[in-house]
Amino acid sequence: MVTRGPGELLLGRRSERAVLDRLLADVRGGRSGVLVMRGEPGVGKTALLDCAIASASGFRVMRAVGIESEMELPFAVLQQLCAPILDRLAGLPDPQQEALRVAFGLRSGQPPDRFLVGLAVLSLLSAVAEEQPMLCVVDDAQWLDRATTDALAFVARRLLAESLGLVFASRRPAGSFTGLPEVVIEGLRNGDARALLDSVINLPLDERVRDRIVAETHGNPLALLELPRGLTTAELAGGFGLPQAHALPSLIEDSFRRRIEGLPVETQRLLLIAAADPVGDPMLMWHAADGLGIGASAADAAAAEGLLDVGAVVTFRHPLVRSAVYRAAMPNERRAVHRALADATDSEVDPDRRVWHLAQAAVGFDEDIALELEQSAERAQARGGLAAAAAFVEKAAALTPDRKCRAERALAAAQAKLRAGALEPAIALAATAESGPLGELERAQLDVLRAQISFESKHGIDAPPLLLEAAKRLEPLDPRLAREIHLNALSSAMFAGRLASEAGYAEVAGAARAAPPSSDPPRAADLLLDGLALLVTDGHAAGAALMRRALSTFRAEDLAPEECLAWGGTACIACGLMWDYESWDAISARLVQLARDAGALGALPFGLIHRTGVHVLAGDHTVAASLADEVTAVTEAIGSSIAPYAALTVAAFKGNEAEAIDLIEVAKAEVIYRGEGAGLSLVHWATAVLYNGLGRYHDALVAAQESSEETNASWWSNWGLVELIEAGARSGETALAANALGRLSETTTASGTNWAVGIERRSRALLAGRGAAERLYRQSIAALERTRVRAELARVRLLYGEWLRRERRRLDAREELRQALALFSEFGMEAYAERARIELRATGEHARKRTPETSDDLTPQEAQISRLAAEGATNPEIAAKLFISSSTVDYHLSKVFRKLGVKSRHQLKQHPLQPGAHADTAARRN
Repeated sequence: MVTRGPGELLLGRRSERAVLDRLLADVRGGRSGVLVMRGEPGVGKTALLDCAIASASGFRVMRAVGIESEMELPFAVLQQLCAPILDRLAGLPDPQQEALRVAFGLRSGQPPDRFLVGLAVLSLLSAVAEEQPMLCVVDDAQWLDRATTDALAFVARRLLAESLGLVFASRRPAGSFTGLPEVVIEGLRNGDARALLDSVINLPLDERVRDRIVAETHGNPLALLELPRGLTTAELAGGFGLPQAHALPSLIEDSFRRRIEGLPVETQRLLLIAAADPVGDPMLMWHAADGLGIGASAADAAAAEGLLDVGAVVTFRHPLVRSAVYRAAMPNERRAVHRALADATDSEVDPDRRVWHLAQAAVGFDEDIALELEQSAERAQARGGLAAAAAFVEKAAALTPDRKCRAERALAAAQAKLRAGALEPAIALAATAESGPLGELERAQLDVLRAQISFESKHGIDAPPLLLEAAKRLEPLDPRLAREIHLNALSSAMFAGRLASEAGYAEVAGAARAAPPSSDPPRAADLLLDGLALLVTDGHAAGAALMRRALSTFRAEDLAPEECLAWGGTACIACGLMWDYESWDAISARLVQLARDAGALGALPFGLIHRTGVHVLAGDHTVAASLADEVTAVTEAIGSSIAPYAALTVAAFKGNEAEAIDLIEVAKAEVIYRGEGAGLSLVHWATAVLYNGLGRYHDALVAAQESSEETNASWWSNWGLVELIEAGARSGETALAANALGRLSETTTASGTNWAVGIERRSRALLAGRGAAERLYRQSIAALERTRVRAELARVRLLYGEWLRRERRRLDAREELRQALALFSEFGMEAYAERARIELRATGEHARKRTPETSDDLTPQEAQISRLAAEGATNPEIAAKLFISSSTVDYHLSKVFRKLGVKSRHQLKQHPLQPGAHADTAARRN
């Protein structure tokens, strides 16, 4: 009754095939291609993948398939995909080699960062693609384990100039692949659907039956092929007994289930073994079958029906066959099959799959299996498989007979779920843990967990009070951990700032001061906690000495890398509070380098934001722009989001009003949604910088007042005071400016750094009388000349020049204004440069407007790559630093050479684009 012809699932797929053909053409031409094909089961995604593979002549093709029951095993599909090229591991940089070997269980070691694994896969695939165009296809991507998903999504977002195509087929919306090129595979049009149906039914078909089948299947090719198989001739002729309309996957599964029910019992049991085993190993299947007394002939009927192929790998005709088989089985039948598979699995070779099968076979509680699951979780954790570790512990909790132990395991599972980024399951497991008898330590850990969940979902709002409660609960139980949580609470309160819902600076800092004392000698984190808490409660003068000691400890060479990664961001904020540029530079540089070395992309964006600020104030705006661009690239690569702090800072200092206004609106919406009060102060500060540069002092005053509303324990509030003083002095609001100066001097006097002295003297000069102003301006210039804060030096020269011109000292004014204009032009601070030009013209000197330089033609990433290449970094070194492939580095460098008219790295190093000798090398580190 039903026959099938070749290519029947590709009927009416001209546009989809054209998309795949273009992707393959791009790859042949040396450009990467990425595509996510999304559509319901049976719509033809797999057939399109097969078509792409058949069209990829001259390509190296690698294929992997996600399997639902494999979702809890870390890197399962990634290892399946990369297995044919693992002999190339030795060619990767050592950290990347180490990450992949540990992730794939080839050796033991520290759990690798998931994004370092992604970078290693990117390097591995791109290296092979340099020899031959490559096509990687991943079917059933909705069933990928989380570790594989993160790694492949990272790779897909970083591809550019590799001869590599990456195609995913998935049932569900993109999820982790959001933002990647996507094509939605719809059902066939009515005409094509009718033609396909007619092509496989060689009996007369009632017209109304045909229309109903087409309508119910929505043109789904597999449904059109499968549904008629279970219908009699009479049903096809007259439509009697057709199933009621319901969800399409269920329709297809029902069709398969009807076919399965007609098979011999032994065949059905063999199909269930194959469905329960995700490996597809025929030897394993037959061993399990033998344990259940199933003979080899059981496979014949399944093969004859076209449902199962037992070759080198056991494969179902379609994933819905697997799900139909598994769902149709009774619970006791499933348990028996899982038990047989556990018995057939080598406990030495594959202990994790064995215990997973045992867990599925368990009836009721089983502490022995729960213990084995915990061991599997430890192995998964060691490989960086956070989602897998969470799944094992969650199952262990479900099998635990003792209520207290079950609650503790539920808490551990919730913590693992959070580390894996699964917030909703973490919340549910936390509730399970809370219902059990927990001790005080576990209750405190539960409080910490809830606070961390709050912080992950919104970076402020509810986290500070939750962390504070947890810290207090921990004090008598674990004083060392309690102090760490107190620092978390204080950092969170500072981050939440004005938007915090409950506990704010003062309450959290007061609690920190009452916490148990630190060990002797104190750790860097202990000093930072004590210094920040004292500064908040008693002021900058009281906390300055401890803060200086803390920052010195964070700059020490013997500081543990994990301590810098954990607290380096908070230390950078402390640098801003203390006006300590040198420490800010050193600590942020180390934080970024450690994050790069560890592949800790979660910590990298905020480190890069700090580096952007360091370079903006140094006047290295080309470097700053490239770092801001990298913040965007990294957050996109890891599927995260962050307010455009770095890009906004660069745009504000450059005076690019149109770009800055757009970024201000985006940033405001983001920080308010996420509860980042400190971020809101930063946005207002950057707005004030922008408008002061443009000479729109009333607008700058409004923004600066908004920025400086917070206490002096806010970095951006202090910087907002500087802008408020300039805007107030220029707009006639001297009382507001004088009040701001009083607040500012409390912080600058306590700091005593050249940066602080220069800023305070400049601000005081704006409000001083004729006799004192010149002395203060000169003192400001002298102090800032001893720093690398060259953007602020340029601004004080401008203000001094403006003052001299108003004093009718034109010759003296010209000298200061010329120097200011030269610096602003070098930095690309065009709004401030225009202010200097206007003032120079008022002195009678004509100042030409700077013409665009070649460097403006480089994209931020090209500028960053050119700088690294000029400093002597190799392509692989640049690739590892920027989380891209060597091929992409080479692609960008070829464009840089062409744009700048150079032919070698030596010429690139000598090009005027590169930072000059005036910039200290340490200030140019990123």
